[in-house]
Order: sequence, then C-alpha cells, then structure tokens
Amino acid sequence: MKINKHIAEHYIWGDHCDGWHLVKNQELSIIHERMPANSSEVKHYHRLSRQFFFVLSGSATINIDGNEIVLHSQEGVEVAPLVPHQIFNRTNDEIEFLVISQPNSKGDRIVVD
Repeated sequence: MKINKHIAEHYIWGDHCDGWHLVKNQELSIIHERMPANSSEVKHYHRLSRQFFFVLSGSATINIDGNEIVLHSQEGVEVAPLVPHQIFNRTNDEIEFLVISQPNSKGDRIVVD
C-alpha cells in the first residue's frame, strides 16, 4: 500500500515538531519529521536502535557524541546504538528529514542530562 505524510499516523514532539510514521513495526521504523525554525530535540541515546537521519529539505545540525555535523538537503548520517545525539534546526526555515530506526526505537530512548 502507498504511504505518504498526508495519510500516515501523525504525532507532535519537542518544540512543535511533527512526525509521520511511514513504516512502523518491531523491526523497522521510518518516520518523516518536520522541525520548525530554531527548534531542537533533547539529547538522548538508544540502547538497541541504530538510526539514520536523512535531510529532505533545509539544513539540520546534529550533535553525535559531542561532534556537530551540518546536514544539507539530500545528506544523511548514521547513529549507532548507545551514542548520545541531538538534532537542531538552527535556521530560520523549517526542515524535513527521515529518521530510520532498526529495530524500532519505541521505548528504547534514554534522555541524557
């Protein structure tokens, strides 16, 4: 069955950010996310999930274990399990990106102070 963000299960997270579940099962999660200008998520890691962030539009900054990487449209980066990370939108425009998690990261997130 075809899927897109207009018919996918939607949720709101962080600073008025949006997420749409494109694939959601125990083994794999693919989420289309949108972050408004000048927003961020909390620093965290996953015990089991490996994640891949892929920017669809705009520029995102992601801090991975203390190293900041700027991802532009059509660029991505992998985050291994147990590695602290945090994504930011430090621009004046909204950004959209995919977060692919394997296995699904639900219940696997540990917030870092």
